[in-house]
Amino acid sequence: MRVIAGKYRSRILKSPGKLRMRPTSDRLRETLFNVLGASVEDSLFVDLFAGTGAIGIEAISRGAREAIFVESHAANARLVRQNLDSLGIRAGVEVIEADAVRGLEKLAARHLAADFVFLDPPYEKEEDYVRVLEFLDASHLVAPRGIVIVEHRDSTDLPERFERLECSRVLEQGDSSLSFYRLAAAA
Repeated sequence: MRVIAGKYRSRILKSPGKLRMRPTSDRLRETLFNVLGASVEDSLFVDLFAGTGAIGIEAISRGAREAIFVESHAANARLVRQNLDSLGIRAGVEVIEADAVRGLEKLAARHLAADFVFLDPPYEKEEDYVRVLEFLDASHLVAPRGIVIVEHRDSTDLPERFERLECSRVLEQGDSSLSFYRLAAAA
């Protein structure tokens, strides 16, 4: 696993080894960041279910002003910190060791507005998708022009719309999909 582009391009990231996780493939990460393009620059990027931290690290490499990693498993949170340390990334990053919703509650209490929120729970934990999307929908964590990106199995049915968030795009690649949610325009 490596950083695809930007300041840390081609740098190798530590992989999970014996830890049970499914990191986002290099190809899918490249597709995601090609879609996001220059809008990542100077953004606040939240990486939920961070795993190795590869998504948030890619955002930092491409110019995000800050990346916040939320990871509930201590071993995975350590792996995120090791990957940040191996690249010498010390500023503009934060690792929160907590369940995704608890991590988001901490960010909401600080009145942050994220430009991007990426969530990639274990594919078999379908209830986590809706739980996190419902929290984001009810909170003010997503900036007015912010995007919530959900990586999921292509066979997973996610709601098209919540109270405020609506799915604006779905990209499929292999057996994985990326669903992009935005705040719905006021009617």
